[in-house]
Parts: sequence; C-alpha cells; structure tokens
Amino acid sequence: MILAPSIVWLRRDLRLADQAAFAAAAAAGPVIPVYVLDDETPRHRRMGAATRWWLHHSLASLDADLRAKGSRLILRRGRCEAVLAELARETGATTVHCLKHYEPWWRNAERAVGAALDLLRHDGNYLVPPGAITTGSGLPYKIYTPFWRALEARMPPPEPQPAPEHLAAPAAWPASDRLEDWNLLPTKPDWAGGMRAEWSPGEAGALQRLEAFTGRAKAYAARRNLPSVPGTSRLSPHLHFGEISPAAAWHATAMRGGSVGTFLGELGWRDYAQTVILQLPDYAGNPAREAFATFPWREDPAGLKAWQQGLTGYPIVDAGMRELWATGWMHNRVRMIAASFLIKHLLIDWREGERWFWDTLVDADYASNAVNWQWSAGTGVDSNMFVRIMAPLTQSPKFDAAGYIRQWVPELAHLDDSAIHDPEVRPRKYPPRIVGHAEARARALAAYAQWNAATKS
Repeated sequence: MILAPSIVWLRRDLRLADQAAFAAAAAAGPVIPVYVLDDETPRHRRMGAATRWWLHHSLASLDADLRAKGSRLILRRGRCEAVLAELARETGATTVHCLKHYEPWWRNAERAVGAALDLLRHDGNYLVPPGAITTGSGLPYKIYTPFWRALEARMPPPEPQPAPEHLAAPAAWPASDRLEDWNLLPTKPDWAGGMRAEWSPGEAGALQRLEAFTGRAKAYAARRNLPSVPGTSRLSPHLHFGEISPAAAWHATAMRGGSVGTFLGELGWRDYAQTVILQLPDYAGNPAREAFATFPWREDPAGLKAWQQGLTGYPIVDAGMRELWATGWMHNRVRMIAASFLIKHLLIDWREGERWFWDTLVDADYASNAVNWQWSAGTGVDSNMFVRIMAPLTQSPKFDAAGYIRQWVPELAHLDDSAIHDPEVRPRKYPPRIVGHAEARARALAAYAQWNAATKS
C-alpha cells in the first residue's frame, strides 16, 4: 500500500531537531517539506532586507540537511493557502503539519489553510505555548515579572528531541522554485559583507553559536551589558528563524551555574512578547497606552537620517547604529541606548525606530521588536517611564564601551578611554552632537509635561 505524503509547512522553524511537525509527518509516512515565500499575507509586515538575506542562507542550509536525510526542500511563492492547496492536489497529500506561529498574519494564514486542508498544528517555537501561562483568574499576563515567575515554575521544558534519522520521499517530487530566482540577496550594491563575516545561518550555525556561549553562560549577568566583550549569546537570529529550539538553548545552559538564570529570563522574555501580541496584535502600530496617541512627536527627517547612519555625534549611539548596518545586529545594551536617544533626545516617534530595526535586524522578530520599542518609549503595557531618560555620555563609560566605539567609529579609534566617550576635540570626519544632552532632556520633559497636562484636562 502506498501511503499519501504529508506536507510540512515551514516558516520560522527551519530545523530538523526538536521540530514536532517533522517528527509527526515522518511517523506518518512520506514527507514533502515546503517553504512558501508569502509576501502577500503579511502585507506591510513582509520581511525586511536583512532577514531576507538570512532566509536565503537558512533555506540553503536546510535543503542540504534534508538531502542528507533522503529528502529535499520544495520552494513555492504566493499566498500560503493557495500554494499549499495546489501542492496537495499535485501530490495527493492529505495532511499539512506546521508549528504554530503567533504573528497576526500567520494566525490568519493558519485559519485559511485549516479551512482548505487538514492542518495539524504543533508547539515548539517557545518554552510553553503562548497563552498557556495565565493569572489565577485565567487571564493572560500583561506584566513581565509575574509572567516570568509563573513560567519559571513550569520549567524546565521537555527535553529536546533528535532529528529524524530518515525522511521518506514521496513517489514523485513536485516542482520547486530555484532559491536564486527569489532574489533575496542584495546585489547592487552588495551590502551584506559584514553579515557574511559575522553569521552562519542554519541549524549547524545555531549549534555552533550555542556551544560557544555555554562556556561563558554563567557570567552572563556581569558581561551582557558590556558591548566591548563577548558576553551575549548572539542566538537571537537563530531563535527567530527557528534554527534551534528554545528548549535546546535552555537545556544546554540551565545547569551552568553563576548568573545563567538571567539568560534563561531572556528566553522567557521571548515568550512574554508573544503573550503581548496575542492580546494586542497591532502592538507595532499603536501605543498600548492609548493616551500616547496624542503625544507631540517631532517631525525631524534630518535627525532621523543622522540616527540611522550613525552620525549623531554621540559615539556610543553611532557605534551601535553602524554595527547594525554592517552586521544586521546590535548589542542589547546599545539597542536600549540608541532607542532612548531617538525617542527622547530627538523626540521622534518610536514607530520610526521600530520600522528601521524591522528592515535592518537579522533577528527582526515582530513581537520582541515591538515590545522592546514600546518599553523604551514608555507606551507599552509593561514599560520604562518616559521621564527616565538614558544619558548616552554616562552609559558609555559606565559599561566600558571604549573598545566597542573604536571598532565601529574608526574616526575616534586614536582617542584614549578618558576622551573617546565624548571627545572635546573632534576629528574633522566626526560630526558634532546634533543636540546637546541637557537641551534634549529639557525638551523631552517639557513635551511630556505639556502632553500629560493636556490628557488630564
């Protein structure tokens, strides 16, 4: 008897190990793995340039891994429900397996696919299924700290499962697009040289990154805020694309001792962000605190451009923005400093920053990006107060960023540690500060006070 094949529908879950959709499909018979490049369903939330670069290499890596298992990756382009329905007709597939996704457009797509086909949805992209952690009254959490306490009480997650030894092929393989024809890589100009030097997309690259981090995981709390030293895991893009499961990251690090609990809390923050967008799907588009819809943000195209290009005259901010442009990633502490600078020093709407990060980050996760920006702006359900304004010229020496600045702002590389954070004499090629700190702080507080008074009148 010839078994009908099952389709594994892939999105941000590009791995074989600890991947429940592959495990279930492999147990049922022949498997057809498919990635659909769907730019129509997300509409304005289609992937940015940096994530498209990563996607190209991750898909190539997954196809190689599949071929080693006797399988291959099928590539199709279009709306997911139409493409998968056509593929099922072509191949006789009766079932589609996928991991659950929680971005609003993917939830809509899953409903559409489920209406047309037998769709079996599995968990596996988060420590627990988003929505499963609730308060005593059965409501989802809005604040991170009690959410994390409740999540931590349910840990550890199940042990990660190995990849299938073999994936049975269908009687005939359906046609596939050529990855090169999708034009995911930049060419004119090719701005991805720094990304190629920094990253190895794919499941093997994720495991290498995890192995490199485990040896220093116990010192995470002390080192994660120091941009000049290797203290963070740099797992975020691998986790975003599902090249490694959060359960695998948890089990590899949880027993390392020291301050590894701080890192585990960052894995919990990923789950928390998903809980937020389940409650507020348009979190990247609207402030959670509705009164902020009338906040008097400034229109400042020149300031926005200077921030994007790393030409603000604040070395720590400029170093972060240049690292982002070169590598598609920015150190977490510097992300907070750069975000605070845009929002409070320049009084530019946080959504401008969210959109820039969406296009330039290789780990541009809808939930985490939006939650982090609303935290910085003071507009989120759980956020920093707007009146708490980071001082870049204090943050930079506090977190020993001199080496980081030398790496990314070479105009200042000749300066010693006492001068590099805020040089009095500036090299000709490095700009003056686009706004003074005291001036910017006073302007932000005045705007907040005026808005706050207006909202209460």
